[in-house]
Amino acid sequence: MKKLITEKDVQAIINDGKAEIVVRSDSVLTPLAKDRIKSAGLTILESDEHLLRRHASDQTEQKIFYKAAIGGDHTGFEIKNKMKSFLEQKGIKIIDVGTNSHVSCDYPDFAHLASSKVAMREVDFAIIFDATGIPSAITANKIPGIRAATCYNEFSAKSARSHNNANVLVIGAKTLGEETIKSIIETWLKTDFEGGRHQKRLDKIRAIEDKYTGKIPFSD
Repeated sequence: MKKLITEKDVQAIINDGKAEIVVRSDSVLTPLAKDRIKSAGLTILESDEHLLRRHASDQTEQKIFYKAAIGGDHTGFEIKNKMKSFLEQKGIKIIDVGTNSHVSCDYPDFAHLASSKVAMREVDFAIIFDATGIPSAITANKIPGIRAATCYNEFSAKSARSHNNANVLVIGAKTLGEETIKSIIETWLKTDFEGGRHQKRLDKIRAIEDKYTGKIPFSD
């Protein structure tokens, strides 16, 4: 049986004052454990490197998206570029709508740019980054036909796709580590919409959307 190494296990090593962690060939690191190792600067002593680099998609056939938009504000600039490369390595064509620097900017501009490409069917899905993942989701969901979901772990990503048929993934760049973000994207990519009872619920959401399209029922 494979040994699972969790964030709690890594923290215990840190608390012991150790600067390295020994990982056997039959061990599996959770995404949070990987992020904690990276943030603490621990050295990994590994006996079988290829097993540590194995992605969850090696065991489950991954759904292939062919084209995606990616964007975010200045807080998500760095991780956006890393995930852009991550996706391109999977053969996914990326349209990067910006931002292209760390200079402070406004999240609605880039959330709108990325999501509108989904609404216009120029891409199959979009990924947006801001500090928490909340404001860009609010912005994206103002566009008819967009179902943007802020995901914070693999379960939320799987549910967003299988139950809600989400077409825009929003991630908080300041709330999650790089490996956790990769695992969220992996789950998103390999999960299909289940339809059935879930489609009935989405139809109700669309009916609400249609009711208020072009109207401003509330004011501040």
